[in-house]
Amino acid sequence: MKSSVLTLLGFAAKSGNLVTGEDALVNEIRRNSLRLLIIAQDASDNTKKKLSDKAKSYGVDFYICFSKDEISRAIGKENRAAVGIKNAEFHKRLKELLGGEPYVKDKGI
Repeated sequence: MKSSVLTLLGFAAKSGNLVTGEDALVNEIRRNSLRLLIIAQDASDNTKKKLSDKAKSYGVDFYICFSKDEISRAIGKENRAAVGIKNAEFHKRLKELLGGEPYVKDKGI
């Protein structure tokens, strides 16, 4: 499961359906163009709070999983603490692979 999710993140990055960088993620959430957010477990508390609060307020599904290293290797970029998915099909498949309910509006971390 874990390797399948990371592989899918790599495909999303290559196809241009992945957003990285805290400011870019916040902007995409505000535009309602982000479907899923993945935040690294070892991201700073400030980053986790900022992104999760923004995702909750806009009703964007998000998961807190993997490490920064795992995410970075999967997408081929260094030091990434969070990534966002813009494509509906990637969103659907990632939710299936990650299992369980994502964090969503009105749910705590």
